[in-house]
Amino acid sequence: MKVGILADRRGWHVEALAKALARRGCQADFLPITRLVACVPGHPLVTINSQSLESHDALLVRTIPEGSLEQIIFRMNTLHRLEAAGVRIMNRPTPLEQTVDKYYTSSLLASRGLPTPRTVVAEGFDDAMAAFQALGDVIVKPLFGAGGRGMVRVSDADVAYRIFRALALTRSIFYIQEFVPHGDYDLRGLVIGDRVVAAMRRRSDGWRHNVSQGARPEPHVMDNDVTDLCLKASRLLGTDYAGIDLLQTAHGYTVVEVNSIPGWSGLQRTTEIEIAQEIADHLLSQLRK
Repeated sequence: MKVGILADRRGWHVEALAKALARRGCQADFLPITRLVACVPGHPLVTINSQSLESHDALLVRTIPEGSLEQIIFRMNTLHRLEAAGVRIMNRPTPLEQTVDKYYTSSLLASRGLPTPRTVVAEGFDDAMAAFQALGDVIVKPLFGAGGRGMVRVSDADVAYRIFRALALTRSIFYIQEFVPHGDYDLRGLVIGDRVVAAMRRRSDGWRHNVSQGARPEPHVMDNDVTDLCLKASRLLGTDYAGIDLLQTAHGYTVVEVNSIPGWSGLQRTTEIEIAQEIADHLLSQLRK
């Protein structure tokens, strides 16, 4: 069996997945996603470094790097075309698109009654200022982004004014989410298939809890309620595997984000479960159906 791993570069995650697939007798090819070539009519449909992506039994999307709007749309549309041609992709392109857009994720969660912080998303400066006045203490996030980069907590009107003016100059969308008091940690549950296979507390001295930003990962066993919440969020977004980020509040848990291309190097330090093997085994189980 032949599986392609799509990423912008070789790294710890790609190597871990390649080793896990090799242990199951699979050929694992690293495919740099920035080298896509599509032909119309397509024979082959899409190639990377002259390798036909259709010749792979499955493609595992590890990263989709930042790029121009044209680059991102092209990469996603090639995944859609490959899926339509019968190539199994994990995660599938539709869940990738839904979760990369924080507005879409938040709106889907709220539409199904899953708890998520109050959020206002707007294009106009005046609307952003009105949202800040209504929410008071907020986290301003990039609409597209990961790893906690570019997030700012704002609780002062003058600071909000200057930040929103700067964002307006770059034609950014204003994604403004209420700050939820929650102590010094958040939770990350990793869903693979229909199970939460591992979970951790991410503890830090501030409000930002990303491991890449210095948070300390700690082992955590989720109770039935929060496990159920993670599974509901993953099913709603249609992911094969996902990192579900939650905050524990005075009123229960709330889902902050659903990451369909989650890293797990921090989580791996808290568990004896080999996460890359769990992901590889889930993919192979889907191919056997």
